[in-house]
Amino acid sequence: MSRTTPTILCNLCMVEDLENGKVVLQYRSPEKNNWSGYAFPGGHIEEGESLVESVIREIEEETGLTIFHPHLAAVKNWQLDDGTRYIVFCYKATEFTGQLRSSEEGEVSWVEKDQLDQLDLSYDMLPLLEVMEDPDLSEFYYRKRTDDDWEKFRY
Repeated sequence: MSRTTPTILCNLCMVEDLENGKVVLQYRSPEKNNWSGYAFPGGHIEEGESLVESVIREIEEETGLTIFHPHLAAVKNWQLDDGTRYIVFCYKATEFTGQLRSSEEGEVSWVEKDQLDQLDLSYDMLPLLEVMEDPDLSEFYYRKRTDDDWEKFRY
């Protein structure tokens, strides 16, 4: 049995303005994406890039903001049908500079953090946020049960 697994590495980041109680969300339209709704911005980790370098780059590309000292808050992962493992490193950042601007990835905006549950969020934003905010949790894991059903675990 091989000890290696094909893997896709990604990141996302909750950029939070603590002073104003807001977070940056990106809207991904269903016409352009295989999943839609409001989500934290992020993207793929490029070859030769550290995890932190990748989240700093992705946030700058997708939002115009430069983040400092991003903190790893959780890991989200699941296995695709072909056996590839999909891993998303979930960061939080409260230090940033720049002006918010949208990109081709989607429109970005500052949103009241306590109003997130009233928005058209992507399918798992609220349970993921719970993992990211709870200091006793660190992983959000999907295990496939049937063709159309996934079991969610929070560790």
